[in-house]
Amino acid sequence: MDWVPDLRQLRAFVAVAEEGSFTLAARRLFVTQSAVSHSLRTLEEQLSCKLLDRSSKRVVVTAEGELLLKRCRRVVLEIEQAGRDLDGLRRWGQTRIRIGAPHTLCHFMIPSVLREFRECFPRCEAMIEAGDTTLLLERLTDGDLDLVVGLKPRGSGTEGYRPLFQDALSFVVSPFHPWAFDESTVAATLGDQQFIIYAKATETHRLVQEWLEQAGVRGKKPMILGDMQAIKEMAKLGIGVGIVAPWVAIREADDGGLKIIQIKEPAIEREWGVFHSPKRDPSLVEEAFIGLCEMVFATLPSGRELDA
Repeated sequence: MDWVPDLRQLRAFVAVAEEGSFTLAARRLFVTQSAVSHSLRTLEEQLSCKLLDRSSKRVVVTAEGELLLKRCRRVVLEIEQAGRDLDGLRRWGQTRIRIGAPHTLCHFMIPSVLREFRECFPRCEAMIEAGDTTLLLERLTDGDLDLVVGLKPRGSGTEGYRPLFQDALSFVVSPFHPWAFDESTVAATLGDQQFIIYAKATETHRLVQEWLEQAGVRGKKPMILGDMQAIKEMAKLGIGVGIVAPWVAIREADDGGLKIIQIKEPAIEREWGVFHSPKRDPSLVEEAFIGLCEMVFATLPSGRELDA
């Protein structure tokens, strides 16, 4: 059987089956009774079977009709739900937004953005996925994410990318570390330090390794940790010298648990930004999220002000 279903016919069939009356079905669908009757006759002719028993006062569904009804109800419900979903997408603030961000941002920056975002868009569901920027960008390409906030990889283009913030990594040491008392000894004693750096396969790790090589540091092998909090705790205990962004350690520095020391030239500089699909412009909700990210980034110390 070569049958192409017509949505109007399916809706009419479901309405008649559930109401038990052509008149009530027409009223429910806001059409004339003759339009409903015509749709049902055409549907039965196309399927070459009787779907409704019209012999009694109340229209009854036949055995063939029951079989089709189960399928039709599912189709009609899905179509109606799709319409509601699309309507929600067209109405600002009544949709969802899927964000990817590195673990560091999820810990130190994204919560502030989400708090402001939910106040502005209480009916919008914000979904956050944490991970390495490179992997998150693959998810963005596959259509699994709407935005990715992260470090701009070296060599990446500007299409589908918007810069938001630049920072420079710094040393963090225990307040009892020799550098905390005399920063003038930093350059001469770099090779004696146990550095604690961020996880492999990340842009930050690559930048730090390049800096160590460029600075000629060939002493102890760096300790590699996959969590910024762990790096700070190790530095607090005097186990080594952490290399992190100053905004990651600002709280501990204010409390006196860590000392932040600027890395002199050459600096380890990074650029943070937001990525979206190059095939489309960000939606109004996505633009709002990007704007909030920019506002929160603007409150973070970049590391350059440590010269003052």
